[in-house]
Amino acid sequence: MSAFITFEGPEGSGKTTVLQRVAERLSQDYDVLKTREPGGVPAAEQIREILLDGEAVDDRTEALLFAASRREHLVEKVLPALKEDKVVLCDRYIDSSLAYQGFARGIGVEEVRAINEFAINGLYPDLTIYLDITAETGRERIENNDRNMNRLDHESIAFHQRVIKGYHDLIDKEPERFKVIDANQELEAVVEDTYTAIKMFLGK
Repeated sequence: MSAFITFEGPEGSGKTTVLQRVAERLSQDYDVLKTREPGGVPAAEQIREILLDGEAVDDRTEALLFAASRREHLVEKVLPALKEDKVVLCDRYIDSSLAYQGFARGIGVEEVRAINEFAINGLYPDLTIYLDITAETGRERIENNDRNMNRLDHESIAFHQRVIKGYHDLIDKEPERFKVIDANQELEAVVEDTYTAIKMFLGK
């Protein structure tokens, strides 16, 4: 069976680590592809460097670049995998743009949704895992984990609080698509809760 499952959350929520651990367990029963945004394919990775490691760009330019990267990644990697009946686990997707650029940057959620719907051509996730933590906890984890910080990591706490508010608004509007996981727990508990939620979904 094919399924498109995305992982969302604020900076420091542990998405990448949780996705990796869950993918390893799911691979025992399913043909799993794990990937990420922005990036995942060569052209999209080049855009990722501009977005996360380059100089700041205009807010609308940022939104358009994310959408362009998303389109390339979708066409080159996600859609072929779904056609091969794979379970695709993707670190970020359209909801990131809606929360970060649409809400937190103040461009407008529906404006950002419009350019992204052009990019994804109707392909919304079957399930979205949202790892829920506070902006303060996320910042603390980033600093303690000593990972390379990207341009978004350096945004203010107020910005990341707006990101979280944006996500919660999206969840309120589409509760059937989102599964909210308490990411304040120890990593093993977060992984277990996420794995259980996905297994229940795939078993429907």
